[in-house]
Amino acid sequence: MAIFQRLAHGPMAVHELAALVPVSRPAVSQHLRVLKDAGLIRDSKEGTRRVYELDAAGIARLRAHFDQVWDKALSAFQSSAEKATPQNDKAGEKDDKRRQKRRHS
Repeated sequence: MAIFQRLAHGPMAVHELAALVPVSRPAVSQHLRVLKDAGLIRDSKEGTRRVYELDAAGIARLRAHFDQVWDKALSAFQSSAEKATPQNDKAGEKDDKRRQKRRHS
């Protein structure tokens, strides 16, 4: 996540990233490979070094995925809340009637 967040600020080479995170340069390279395989970053060659940057298309796919997950979760929550509401209303009505009886006693 730290590498991903660093790349959100702009393209960087492996050695630049390694200087910013508390892991070795080979570990940074492994993380970059995973992010690249997931389609979240891309690399380009600049002279003798590789520069990594976020892949806008990959980020868009990731965002669409999470939007879909949240839409399903919120729909399920709404459905559950709507089913629970009538029971809560009846319980609330019973409580109101008990309070009214106590006031009149």
